[in-house]
Amino acid sequence: MPKTLVVYYSLEGSSKLVAEAIAGATGAEMLRLEPIKDIDASKSTKYLWGGKDVLMRKKPELKAFDKNPEDYDVLFIGGPVWAWSFCPALRTFLTLHKPAGKKVAAFLSCGGDPKKAMDRLREQLEGNEILGDATFIEPVHKETEKQVEKAKAWAKEMLAK
Repeated sequence: MPKTLVVYYSLEGSSKLVAEAIAGATGAEMLRLEPIKDIDASKSTKYLWGGKDVLMRKKPELKAFDKNPEDYDVLFIGGPVWAWSFCPALRTFLTLHKPAGKKVAAFLSCGGDPKKAMDRLREQLEGNEILGDATFIEPVHKETEKQVEKAKAWAKEMLAK
């Protein structure tokens, strides 16, 4: 079994739910990306500030990792879609710890069309063997169990490649 890591950021819990399902199905370890100064998920302005950070191509400083992504053979990388792109915490991770020569699977959670965001994320993952990608529409709020099962099945399929 390849050494596997799920790298994710989650503001409101959807990406965390998917990441936990992936880890549970594959036996992967988890690395949660935690900005030192994060957006307050309880405030109604979270979308405004999150969108601004994406458009300004912000790279928030992240708390230290307890795992080294270089030590893993397979990486599942994901987070939420903000302003038609992947979230700033993933931008920071991919700038500081850009994987190269790894097997990578990308996932996004979102409320709308994730195509542009997934294209942008896949672009950042060039130089790796991209096993596949998956999107999950509001998994905390819509058909939660069905989406958890989808995440588990997709993760197993990615590892079988």
